[in-house]
Amino acid sequence: MIHMNEALIVEGRYDKSKLSALTDAIIVTTNGFGIYKDAEKRDFIRKLAKERGIVILTDSDNAGRQIRAYITSFVPSNQIRHAYIPDIYGKEKRKAAPSKEGKLGVEGISSEILLEILKEAGASVEGSTTDFQPLTPADLMSLGLTGGVNSATLRQGVLKALDLPENLTTKMLLRWVTSEEKKVQLLAAVEKIKNGA
Repeated sequence: MIHMNEALIVEGRYDKSKLSALTDAIIVTTNGFGIYKDAEKRDFIRKLAKERGIVILTDSDNAGRQIRAYITSFVPSNQIRHAYIPDIYGKEKRKAAPSKEGKLGVEGISSEILLEILKEAGASVEGSTTDFQPLTPADLMSLGLTGGVNSATLRQGVLKALDLPENLTTKMLLRWVTSEEKKVQLLAAVEKIKNGA
């Protein structure tokens, strides 16, 4: 997990999801061309740009170029850094067919390439991919391990999958997650149980 001072502007929720696993930056989606009609979001992007700067990271296709150009029309250039996706051909895993231009977008690019792109854009990147951000009680709640109707059942399944004592409290579970590796194990166990695997 890397720290970025600037806010990241991306096209869609899958892009945001991919980048959320790599950086703690504020990530704003344009909802594709939805930004054209969303005055509130444009104002928010202007505010972020003024306060901390923004990094625009759109796909390298025609739509991505248009969205990038539109954002640069209402944000001063000295508040923008541009990160560009290289032309890598293929298709995203979730899609049945490649895009019209056949290029991978943000969601299809490897994490290593994305991190390098952000650094090359001049984003104020701190830390490295090995930095560890501890989980919080709020994280456990968002994962469904506390505060929900089926939280106890899910938590018991996760504890069993991780070979942890069945009576481990949530506080103790948070103390167990002392590294990025353990965090990944926990997240994988939650996902596996939620998907019924």
